[in-house]
Amino acid sequence: MKRMKRGLACVAGIALLCIAAPSQAPVKTADPTAPLPQDTGAAGLKQMLLRLQATARLMQVTAHPDDEDGGLLTLESRGRGATVLLMTLTRGEGGQNRLGSNLFDSLGVLRTLEQVASDRYYGVEQRFSRVADFGYSKNADETFQKWHGHDIALADMVRVIRTFRPDVLVARFSGTDRDGHGHHQASAILTKEAFRAAADPNRFPEQIKEGLLPWQPKKLYAGNVCGFGAVSCPDDNYTVRLNTGVVNPALGTSYIQFALEGLRHQLSQGAGGWSVEPGDRFTHYKLVDSVLPPVKSGHEQDFFEGMDTSLPGLAGRLGDDEKNLPWLRPALTRISDRVKQASGNSGDGAAEPLFEAVHELDSVIEQLQPLTISEESKNAVLQILREKRQQAEIARGLALNLSLEASVAAPKPAAAAPDQKHAFTVVSPGQGFQINLKLHNGSQKYWLTIREAGLGSASDWIRQAHAEETTIAPGEDYYASFAVRVPQNAPATRPYWHRDDPEKETISTIDNENYATLALPAPVLEAHIKYEIAGHKGLHSPAPEFLRRKRSGSQEGEITSEVLAPFVDEHGGERKRRLAVAPAFSVMLEPVEQAVPVAVQGATTVKVVVTSNLSGAPEGTLQLQMPAGWRAEPQIQRVSLLKRGDQQEFEFKVFPASLKQGRAEIRAQLSTGSRKYADGYTLITREDLDAFNYYQPALQHVSIVEVKVPSNLKIAYVMGAGDDIPTVLQQIGMDVTLLPAEKLASEDLSRYGTVVLGIRAYDTQKTVAANNKKLLDFVSGGGTLVAQYNTGVGDFNGGHYTPYPAQLSRARVSVEEAPVEILAPEDPVFHYPNQITQHDFDDWVQERGLYFMDQWDNNFKPLLSCHDPGEQPQKGGLLKAQYGKGTYIYSAYAFFRQVPAGVPGAIRLFVNLLSAGQGHR
Repeated sequence: MKRMKRGLACVAGIALLCIAAPSQAPVKTADPTAPLPQDTGAAGLKQMLLRLQATARLMQVTAHPDDEDGGLLTLESRGRGATVLLMTLTRGEGGQNRLGSNLFDSLGVLRTLEQVASDRYYGVEQRFSRVADFGYSKNADETFQKWHGHDIALADMVRVIRTFRPDVLVARFSGTDRDGHGHHQASAILTKEAFRAAADPNRFPEQIKEGLLPWQPKKLYAGNVCGFGAVSCPDDNYTVRLNTGVVNPALGTSYIQFALEGLRHQLSQGAGGWSVEPGDRFTHYKLVDSVLPPVKSGHEQDFFEGMDTSLPGLAGRLGDDEKNLPWLRPALTRISDRVKQASGNSGDGAAEPLFEAVHELDSVIEQLQPLTISEESKNAVLQILREKRQQAEIARGLALNLSLEASVAAPKPAAAAPDQKHAFTVVSPGQGFQINLKLHNGSQKYWLTIREAGLGSASDWIRQAHAEETTIAPGEDYYASFAVRVPQNAPATRPYWHRDDPEKETISTIDNENYATLALPAPVLEAHIKYEIAGHKGLHSPAPEFLRRKRSGSQEGEITSEVLAPFVDEHGGERKRRLAVAPAFSVMLEPVEQAVPVAVQGATTVKVVVTSNLSGAPEGTLQLQMPAGWRAEPQIQRVSLLKRGDQQEFEFKVFPASLKQGRAEIRAQLSTGSRKYADGYTLITREDLDAFNYYQPALQHVSIVEVKVPSNLKIAYVMGAGDDIPTVLQQIGMDVTLLPAEKLASEDLSRYGTVVLGIRAYDTQKTVAANNKKLLDFVSGGGTLVAQYNTGVGDFNGGHYTPYPAQLSRARVSVEEAPVEILAPEDPVFHYPNQITQHDFDDWVQERGLYFMDQWDNNFKPLLSCHDPGEQPQKGGLLKAQYGKGTYIYSAYAFFRQVPAGVPGAIRLFVNLLSAGQGHR
């Protein structure tokens, strides 16, 4: 399992929402834990009142983060008040990483955070399935084969439909070849299946036994019917055409541009530089299934045509049962009138009808709940009514200008973790700290009586509470504090899903079914304050109707807030992030991947980093668990980390038994009394994102490799987007220097025999392009240059970076088992220092290669050929040319995945590439 290095992890994908700018601009930094300005104050109130009037529910399904039609989601949610959910099947675990070397599940956590940051702008809920992004797939058949058929992903989708109960289901893609990526095709195929399967009680009956009821959406639409961003579209190709380029004054920009502000948080996709010009931008969808009568014209104005999505229209969802409830539609009409009345006022004036609306919603829910009518219809109506009740609660809080802050109090310096700048952002079982609540009564008119302050369902955390019942005047603040201690049985805040072998497994295991399909687990703590209107300022004017009547519940309200932890960032700025629970000790074994040559002499070194998160933690013992016959010196080491934040690195000398090529594992375990710790966690975050801990076992995968390395070969490795190849090369005994791209101009390259350009070096390091002539001069003078793949096809071809003409393409071979043909078996690259055979292409992971050349000058010699099933041979994945006295090699093969994964044949071949031209000097 890959480990996050200290820093950031990110991944690449496909932009479907906007055009790409040539460079990546920084995303605007905003507090990721604070609501957007558009969701606060008068703007937020207007938005919530719009939602209160609408009962429309829409669900869109995509394959990866960044696939979503953000403009459409924003238009429906923020422009029309619909309740919108986005289901993204994978978390983008298998994509390329635009910003760093980290891949797989740590990347999936980061991309989840990025997607959630985007969702705040769209105004949507987020769900995921268990299937993983296993890398590029050219067709749906391969995708379903990797996902173990249709039913795993389909079951998750059906679960979300039965839970969310959408009126309209929208596939982002068409389910045809024009979608490109096989994951895209599969997502649309599954959406079409789910439309009917969710309504069938015989499909996934285990969900019915859990209490979920069948649900039939009314309409199903498919996207990508005219090409993404198409200005025009044949009439027969679409049913609905929506203009996301319309400006919404409340947003201050168009729907598509506001959505783009959210999408830019997906920097792992390179989204920071994407842009959309002002003006019309149409998105097209085609109706492909429906349980409603067809529209005669063949075109619809919106997805909900033919449905009554007004608040009173909610009564119609009960079907024939409505006639037995003559009171329901008039009651809903009264609530709708209250919301309209609130919409015609501002501030405190809007609060008065909203108090009435909440009271009337409570009454309708109370009357409807016990009735013996169709459970499916009743539950759907009750679900919407409860959501409207919650929205009305939020709306009246906005109208009263109430704000609640719930934060962890800064600990005493002696108890603070040094690297967290006196912050309790992570707490452990047994740890005590304080939580402070501050409620500001921003109303200009009403006194509030505070009836209750608490921490939700976490009563077992509270040791002492200072929360008094009192009355505060307009403009005043109310304070409460809680002394808490983390219970010994408090679960760690960690991903609820995992894969034991992310390089090969394509389905995640769900560790906590309570969170299944959610983006992340629920917050650790949530604070609430219940209040009551105690009076108003207008003593010489009549009291509002809801105060005069003194009806039960009509004056009561509640405001909630997640408990956040303030901290000081690396720039000295004060920020907040979500509170997390973690074990008392983090145990991390470094390196996570170790390549050991069969001919290794003596011992290898294993480092174990132990971090304490709890002051006064007990002493413990640390030891390694190894394969039979291996031994470690010392066998046991004492661990004594007395203060929170203390960290210590322990070294073990590991002496392997007789070695032969294969795999082995080394584990580390810390024991303190009856407790054992064998996991480590790494914080995944970025300045524009919230934070979450990624966990992995204290485990080292050892690849024992039969490999020879040349002596006296000095290698300079110029990092591109980031990869872990240099670490493995050093492990097997090669002399590798990491050469920063910015030092290329001043570095004496004649010191090296070989220079390697890391993945996407020309894309990400402009100094590499600027110094390309120097690199080619190095080759001409007798050096070897190995250039790995780049994704900026146009820029690469326009830059003419190769010594002879060659044309980069987007061709790739996505099937990692695809047969490989050695085209030039006599070439020294296949003989020195290692003999390369067909078996060296066994056990590759995720893919063969990407961004192959499709044209090249005769001075280039193609060395390998491979292709995906049913396609023509791709011979431009490994090209070699003599240039002057030296050797130039272009490699599209995915060594950046294979070498860190310890694939023996890939390691041997890569060593040979580095040695090209060196063996005869």
